[in-house]
Amino acid sequence: MSGSKQLKLGAFMRPVSIHTGAWRYPGALPDANFNFPALKQLIQKLEQGKFDVFFMADHLAVLNMPLNALKRSHTATSFEPFTLLSALASVTEHIGLIATASTTYDEPYHIARRFASLDHISGGRAGWNIVTTANPDAALNFGLEEEVEHDERYARAREFYDVVTGLWDSFADDAFIRDVESGIYFDPAKIHVLGHQGKHLSVRGPLNIARPVQGWPVIVQAGASEAGRQLAAATAEVVFGSSTNLEVGKAFFADIKGRARAIGRDPESIKILPGALVIVGETVEAARAKRRHLDSLVHYDSGIASLNSALGYDVSGFDPDDRLPEIPQTNTSQSSRERVIALAQRENLTIRQLAQRIGSYGGLSFVGTPQTIADEMEQWLTEEGSDGFNVMFPFVPEGLNDFVDKVVPELQQRAIFRQDYEGKTLRENLGLARPANRFFETTTVPVG
Repeated sequence: MSGSKQLKLGAFMRPVSIHTGAWRYPGALPDANFNFPALKQLIQKLEQGKFDVFFMADHLAVLNMPLNALKRSHTATSFEPFTLLSALASVTEHIGLIATASTTYDEPYHIARRFASLDHISGGRAGWNIVTTANPDAALNFGLEEEVEHDERYARAREFYDVVTGLWDSFADDAFIRDVESGIYFDPAKIHVLGHQGKHLSVRGPLNIARPVQGWPVIVQAGASEAGRQLAAATAEVVFGSSTNLEVGKAFFADIKGRARAIGRDPESIKILPGALVIVGETVEAARAKRRHLDSLVHYDSGIASLNSALGYDVSGFDPDDRLPEIPQTNTSQSSRERVIALAQRENLTIRQLAQRIGSYGGLSFVGTPQTIADEMEQWLTEEGSDGFNVMFPFVPEGLNDFVDKVVPELQQRAIFRQDYEGKTLRENLGLARPANRFFETTTVPVG
């Protein structure tokens, strides 16, 4: 047993399934990514299952793949995260709402306002997944001819974080006194002008919104490259990892928490949640049969396009039944590229086999009964491979319902997952401290 250790569970919900064939599975909702009534039911089901987080990844362009592949993708259309999460905040009470927002093609003042607004609207349940955007098609949508170089993206991201968190601290928690008799709405001594002048950004401030309920929305990162790991260790409170097995997970867990410790952070202030596709069956073989059926729904056109995107290099001209050639370094996501190359080498896969795997889902998966899935999750928790998981569902609604109705009770029975939410805010439920305002000292309960 795990003693006092408790799993933290996020739900990866944009797209509603990471698997390319999800929308074609029998009984699945083909339009779930763009169906608000369905998404409302899904998030309420997740809240019934006491999930910590509903997480929306995001893209700033239609996926850069050939039209023959794109026409098969259920991610071609989906909601803008802040619009959807603000709407979902009104039909939920406890579950956290995390959105991806890019530091490469947005401005810190915009990001600070949107997340502060979402935190107030939701009563303190917002989280910011900080990403640097590597999609060359996104660059074209924002007036650039080519994508921003990798190290430059991360340098801007680090400064961006400092500016956004500084803007969230523009007002003291108790700045808004709203004294009707005197006519004073806020205390002018409790507003701070940021006045940031840096290499990449110039932002005066202050933010024109009260300090978020949580002080700052929860900071989330997902980078696995050297630059991404260092940024996560310095800034993240939740890390959405991509470890493909327990040994890799343990090494990543130790690395991130070790880096945090080295710069004076409490390692327990970072929760590491690798993404995991979970397929539940009455028997292990039944679950595996679901996976085989799901994978069979991925067309080769989709598979090879997904592989090219992950590598940042076009291998469609090579013999699909040969092994992967030497792949040169590119400006794409380095962690994605290295993960695919390692998979090909580890399992000696041909290009065709690798395309099938990447086109479906090539990452960590738990495929089995509620008991075997709980066994694996408990092992990851007790052996310090993770603090929990960012769960990906094979299709909806059935795959999500299976997890909530069958796996969650098994985890609860083992006393490694909550019976009820611990608090009202996302920070309280994740066991994360509310950050102090860097510009003001106050112990007053937040107002506004």
